[in-house]
Parts: sequence; C-alpha cells; structure tokens
Amino acid sequence: MKLVDSHCHLDDEQYDADREEIIARARAAGVEAMMAIGTGDGPPDLEPAVRLAERYPFIYATVGVHPHYAAKASEDTFARLRVLADHPKVQAIGEIGLDYHYDFSPRAVQRDAFERQLALAAEGGKPVVIHTREAWEDTMAVLRARWQGGGIMHCFTGDERQAREALDLGFHLAFGGVLTFPKADAVRQAARITPGDRLLVETDCPYLAPVPRRGRRNEPAFLVDTVRRLAEVRGCFPEEIADQTTGNFERLCLRAWAGNS
Repeated sequence: MKLVDSHCHLDDEQYDADREEIIARARAAGVEAMMAIGTGDGPPDLEPAVRLAERYPFIYATVGVHPHYAAKASEDTFARLRVLADHPKVQAIGEIGLDYHYDFSPRAVQRDAFERQLALAAEGGKPVVIHTREAWEDTMAVLRARWQGGGIMHCFTGDERQAREALDLGFHLAFGGVLTFPKADAVRQAARITPGDRLLVETDCPYLAPVPRRGRRNEPAFLVDTVRRLAEVRGCFPEEIADQTTGNFERLCLRAWAGNS
C-alpha cells in the first residue's frame, strides 16, 4: 500500500531522540508521503514544518497559527505567513480554526486569526486545514461567511450530520485514530457515508494512537492500523482506502507529488 499521512506533528519534542527512526519506520510501513503541520508552539517561529520539508523530499508542510496561539500573533506574524505560503513545499494553511475546549486564546482573538488566515489562504490559492473543538457551529459559520475554497477537516470526530455539513461546503474529511476507538460509532458512521473522493487519513501524531496501540506515542507508521479499520467500516480492502486517500491528497494538496517520493 502507498499511504499519505495528511496530518502529523513531526517537529514535536517527543520525537527529538528518534525522529530519523520514526520517519524510517513510516516509509517502511508504506507511508510514502507526510504533511508536517507547521503550527509548532506558535509565533514567532512559523517554520518548524518547513525546516523538515526542506530536508526530506517526501515531507510537505503547512504554515499557520493554531487557535491556541492566536493571542501570540502580530502583524509581523501574518506578513510572514503570506511570504511562507509561497514556499514550494507549503501545500496548505493550517491548522487553523477555533478551540473552545481550552480557550488558551480569547474566542474573539481566535476568530480574528482564523478569518485573517482564511483570507491569506484565498489570496495564495491554498487549501486550509481546519481544527475545531467544541466550536462546531461557530467554525461552520465562519467558513460559510468567509471561505469558498477546498480544505481538510482535520481529525474529524463529528457525527453524520456534521460530516454532511462539511461535505456540503466542499471539505475533505480526514479520519485518524479516533475512528478505531470502541465508543466511536458516530465517527465510523460519518466515515461510512463520506464519498470516496473526499476521504483522507491522518495520524495527528504524537497524539491519538489507534487501537491496538492506544496509549502509546503515536507515529506515522501506525496509520496502517487506521486504514485497516476504515476499510472494515466501508466494506472494502485496505488497498482501496490507500489508493483513494493518496489520490485525494495528491489532487487537493500535493500538486507536484508524483515522482517526488
């Protein structure tokens, strides 16, 4: 199988001791491309994923300000993001959105950063990677008002109704380890009804390791477990999921992916 991990935090300090081995295991498992998410610890450093992508031809990057760090963003932050969006390895703006679970940044500040980054993505013709936690209605309201491009609902954990709302706006749904959790029936139903041409897979590593590795540090190689469970849910072979999700990711984000892995 040829797989793409559409969302991984390879810059995380949990990988500092063995990052090379993590990447090698991913490749050995069939994960031939990875999109490193560039939010890091927030401004002023906006380039953790770009640095990784510049080292490896099969790693691509996003840039953006996570809602947790919205209060750290300045005018210089948005000016730098505009420049980074043109980097040849930057394929999307994200992860951006709203997070009302922790409220690490005030909600009004989160919303302003979200809207400004949507405008930046539109200006650069980039898809967006959306983070939403306990803020679904507000996130969708912003997207309906401010966004007309494609994108990814990262780590989708909603139900069928929410899935259809996102699909109606043109989004792809990315499923990760939560899909494998015993009580995630609603997520599995959302995955079941997602059209094949809107399906993506991710790890969100080092978080949310799939069953049977739950509780461990997640890594891109574990994407295989999620793909196998997703194939069971959709009544097909894992190879079909691999082909669909790799093709979807290439069309949405990796315009020059073929031949670069």
